[in-house]
Amino acid sequence: MWLINSSIGRKVVMSVTGIALILFLTFHASMNVVALISREGYNMICEFLGSNWYAVAATIGLAALVLLHFVYALWLTVQNRKARGADRYAVTDKPAKVEWASQNMLVLGFIVIAGMGLHLFNFWYNMMYAELAGIEGAISPTDGVGHIVNTFSCPVYSIIYLVWLAALWFHLNHGFWSALQTLGWNGKIWFNRWRTISCIYTTLVIAMFAAVVIAFALGYQPC
Repeated sequence: MWLINSSIGRKVVMSVTGIALILFLTFHASMNVVALISREGYNMICEFLGSNWYAVAATIGLAALVLLHFVYALWLTVQNRKARGADRYAVTDKPAKVEWASQNMLVLGFIVIAGMGLHLFNFWYNMMYAELAGIEGAISPTDGVGHIVNTFSCPVYSIIYLVWLAALWFHLNHGFWSALQTLGWNGKIWFNRWRTISCIYTTLVIAMFAAVVIAFALGYQPC
């Protein structure tokens, strides 16, 4: 009940779910990079995950995390606006470099959710769901590289994905250090360190995703 009724509790839920989602994105980005190295290796990973019970259970857990994070973000934003006008994410100090992201986290969140919907359609629906439902398409559900090639051979999809990744970078970059601050790691020295670590870490994660999009958009084919 404390997590529901307390503003601090809601921020803690936001922070914990946000960090969990960042860890998932790290795993997902690392997995995607394999597609740049080996078609067989990436497709083996896709087949290993596929529609197996553990992958399905993880997908349900991930969906719950996303829903919880989004609902609490929306709730916290409404409460902040009621209490402090247009203030979105109240933190002790707001560095000028992240001011825009701080004030537009909800908008960025909506862009991220919209991009996620497109991503689910292009990949999850045509892979895990197709395998579960027994849907036969032109590309096998376990041919991950085939689906990547098919998606990013379309320039419109490639541009949309890059815009989505840019919004995701802003959202993660601010959210990472803000979450750590909420959890109490906000000393004067470590505050600036976490901002730097956040920028480097999220940039690397997003760069891995973007590298796959750009490479396949330019016609790259792994061995």
